[in-house]
Amino acid sequence: MATDNRSASGASTVTRPHVAVANKLETVSEDAFAYVLLVPTFLLITVVAIYPLLETFRLSLYTDQLGSVGVGDFVGHANYVDVLAGARDVVLLSGFWYGVAITLGFALVSVFFETLLGLGMALVLDKEFRGRAFVRMAILIPWAVPVVIQGMIFYLLFEPSIGFAVRPLQELGVMSSTPLTTTRDAFVLLITADVWKTTAFMALIILAGLQSIDRSLYEVGRVAGATRWQRFVMITFPLVLPAVLVAMLFRTLQAMQVYGIVVTMSGCSTVPSLTCMVVESFRANRFATSATIAFLTAGIISIIIGVYLVKFVDSLREIGGDV
Repeated sequence: MATDNRSASGASTVTRPHVAVANKLETVSEDAFAYVLLVPTFLLITVVAIYPLLETFRLSLYTDQLGSVGVGDFVGHANYVDVLAGARDVVLLSGFWYGVAITLGFALVSVFFETLLGLGMALVLDKEFRGRAFVRMAILIPWAVPVVIQGMIFYLLFEPSIGFAVRPLQELGVMSSTPLTTTRDAFVLLITADVWKTTAFMALIILAGLQSIDRSLYEVGRVAGATRWQRFVMITFPLVLPAVLVAMLFRTLQAMQVYGIVVTMSGCSTVPSLTCMVVESFRANRFATSATIAFLTAGIISIIIGVYLVKFVDSLREIGGDV
């Protein structure tokens, strides 16, 4: 709707709506203007994240409608008590805390090795050598492989009837004759497959952090007589630590949601991760149980994010960075 104004000469002019809004925004403070710009983001987050989370919480307050699609009567927090106490069948014949242990163990071990190997790869790729560009592209190949293909590769390697890797490992006493259906062996193989695929992701993020370090600091270290190890401990590691923490945060969140590689390689019955419990309960039309486990999983992931953010802020303060 246009707004009619009078010019200084008395002639009538028409101010377009978007011009009026722009003139209005010029009068607000910079802080208020920043909040105005964030409004679309908040609305988007509300639609795609907060609303589904609230709807999941609402479903978790009802009973399962066994034998039909839908939810039953309102029971409040009873589903949470049953799931946490192990009194609720979570479809996969394993308790909720077993799924928590499997998921956290997978995330901690896989992210540990991915960080260690990724840091080593990044330190190598940060050096000047012939063929460095080719090597950088080559390490991305596993990262580009889809999860289903990744799972099929390791399935074909360790399926006893066709895989050539089973017998040597069995003779060495490392694995059983059916590693993909044995929880311990399948857990190790899942971690191996995850490390194989995503170490390159860690290496690239850490490499970006390494290349942002001011090279003159190393020259100062050399002049001061610092050894390579001392330069790494006193210069490289503190300055690359924020990038390492960011990479660990991303990978931990992905690892906590592990599902595709589990289904492709071993099946959810062998390695019942939390996401497996959510999906299998949903497929069994036990929507309330599925929603309960999903909301508890979101709570665990939120706690991990909180711990990471506190650690991230502390590390930035220790090296004098902006918070």
